[in-house]
Formats: sequence, structure tokens, C-alpha cells
Amino acid sequence: MKKRIAVLGSTGSIGTQALEVIKSQPEYLQAEILTAHCNADLLIQQAIEFQPNAVVIGVEKLYDKVKNALSSYDIKVFAGEESINQIVESDEVDMVLAAIVGFAGLKSTLKAIEAKKQIALANKETMVVAGQLVNKLANENAVNILPVDSEHSAIFQCLAGEFHNPVEKIYLTASGGPFRGKDRNFLSTVRKEDALKHPNWEMGKKITIDSATLINKGLEVIEAKWLFGLKPEQIDVIIHPQSIVHSLVQFQDGSLKAQMGLPDMKLPIQYAFTYPNRLKTNFERFNFTNYPQLSFEKPDMEVFKGLGLAYEAMNRKGNMPCVLNAANEIVVAAFLQDKIGFLEMNDVIENCLQKMDYIENPSLDDYIQTDKITRIFAKELIK
Repeated sequence: MKKRIAVLGSTGSIGTQALEVIKSQPEYLQAEILTAHCNADLLIQQAIEFQPNAVVIGVEKLYDKVKNALSSYDIKVFAGEESINQIVESDEVDMVLAAIVGFAGLKSTLKAIEAKKQIALANKETMVVAGQLVNKLANENAVNILPVDSEHSAIFQCLAGEFHNPVEKIYLTASGGPFRGKDRNFLSTVRKEDALKHPNWEMGKKITIDSATLINKGLEVIEAKWLFGLKPEQIDVIIHPQSIVHSLVQFQDGSLKAQMGLPDMKLPIQYAFTYPNRLKTNFERFNFTNYPQLSFEKPDMEVFKGLGLAYEAMNRKGNMPCVLNAANEIVVAAFLQDKIGFLEMNDVIENCLQKMDYIENPSLDDYIQTDKITRIFAKELIK
């Protein structure tokens, strides 16, 4: 039987690549539900091509546009954020790809877990903000959370067949982004056009900026803690400019396992969709002779303070990672609108971590309130 997939965020970078994967494996995968926030035109195109059971457009005023465009097709059309949260409960869905960017993807992921749907997790913020709550719900509902981030997929692949062997440490690799090796003087003058030029990966704007500041790697560190049940001191970050080694696991006997390949998100997406099987693909193959040297170096956490702030938030626990994420979403949006400088983004995040009230054991309502208050405070700092 085909695996029926709800693609949440189908018009984004991960969502569009996920649909490429589904298209390439028609015997095994089916796009059952597609959702988008406001890109109605692309959602309509995708719906016509993939013929899902239903689509959801998040912005309600776009409902008529989508409904009218799909009126001649046997496709149900819904609108509104609450519809996205509800549709993941459909009996027609086997797996949910959580690819809505940022805190906005949390509620739909939690709803999918409560409905006992298997999760292909591309929304790292879900685990950053509420990892403890997500894991609790997943355990209660016997739901597998399969990572889609290339680094976490790499760790997951390295652990296959090794789940009985204790992990000593994991190493998350990072390309270093477009500003690797630059100093603070250089970074004080960079523009969004420079920060959006990632050397290796094609990604959405938000994650590309996060990669330039290295805070994306900090978010991945927090995500890894929850995904793999690790202590902060068991997670290290290493700069690997070629982006061929996607991450490594070190076991207690000292041996290391690495997952390697060309930087292509379609491979970890397909692995999450088809685990534990590896389906044949026509993806470009890695050739060692094209990469005679693979290099590694320590991240400069004095220049790229965001990575250190993420470790701080993780060590403080409670709602601090939620504060980190909310502040970061605000500063990245402001940077993309030319309202704040590159280095100033970390200053705002640090200020929020210092000023927001600490909650040791937050509930979902606490997370929602923390996110709301942090965003307001961060916006005031940017004015």
C-alpha cells in the first residue's frame, strides 16, 4: 500500500522538495493533503498536479481563490490555521511531514502526534520550543518522530542497528555559511543580500539567515538533545565547509560513524518517508575524486554568538529555548526588512534571554505565552 502523506508547508523549500520525492516514488508514496500559509498560486498548481484528497490555505481571505481554481477537481478545500491543525487527524493520513516554518508549526505537529500519525519532522522549532512536551506525547501515543534535517537524519542513520550501544558524543556538522572566517568588523557591514548566498544549500530565506549567523546550528543542537535523549555536553558542533559529512556519532568504544553524501535535502526527506527501507533513486552520486580534501574546524563562538546563546538556553532549560526561538524569528524578519544589523540580531536575542521570566516546567499555554511576550519585547528593542 502507498504511504499517504500530509505535507504541511507544501509551498516552502522542504515542501516542494518533498513533493519531488513523492513524484519520483509513485508506487510507494502519495500526497494526501497539502497545506500552505499564503502562497495560493503554488498551492493550486501543486493540487492540480498531485490531486490530493484535500488542501488547506492558511490565510482565510484566499479561500475563494483556491476553491474556485479547484472547483472542477475532486479536491476538498479548507482555510484557516485551525483547519490545518484539524486535517492532520484525518483517517486518510499515514504520515505528516511537519514543514511549516517556525513556532507556527508547533500546534499542528502536536495534533498529529495526538492523532497517532507518524511524523517526518522538518520543523526543528517544534523540538527547540517544546521538546519535552513533544517527546511525552510521542511516547504516550507510540508515534515515531523521524528527522528530516540533514544533520539529524545523518545521526539517525548512523544509529540504525546501534540503538543498544551507548553514544558517547555526536558531532553536528555546519558549513560555516557565507561568512566563515570573517571577523566582527566585517559582519557589522553585511547586508541581507550577502547573508542569503549560502555556499552549499538551497533553502528558504529564514533558515539561510539562521545558517549565516550559526544560530541554526544552535537550534539543531537543542533539537538533537530531545530527538536522541542526549545531555548538552554530548553534543558538539564542527565546521565542515564542503557539507559532505552530514554528521557523526561517536560510541563509547571510541569508534565514529559518519553519514556522507552530496548536499541534497531530497535524500533525508525520502529516508524519513520510507524508513526503514532505502528505495532506489536517481539522485546524483558522490564521487570522492571530486573532493580530494574534506576539512574540519572549530566554530568561532565569539564572532558567531548565536551558537553560544543556543547552548546557554539549552543549559538553562525550561522556557528559555522558547525565548531564544521567538526572539530569533523576530530579529531575522527584521534583518530581512533592513530594520536591524547582522550583529545586532544576537544582541536582541541575548537581551530577551536575560529579561524574560523563567518557567522551569512550562505547559503548552506557557510556551504560547512565552512566545507571545518575547516577540513583543524583541520588537520593542528593534524600534
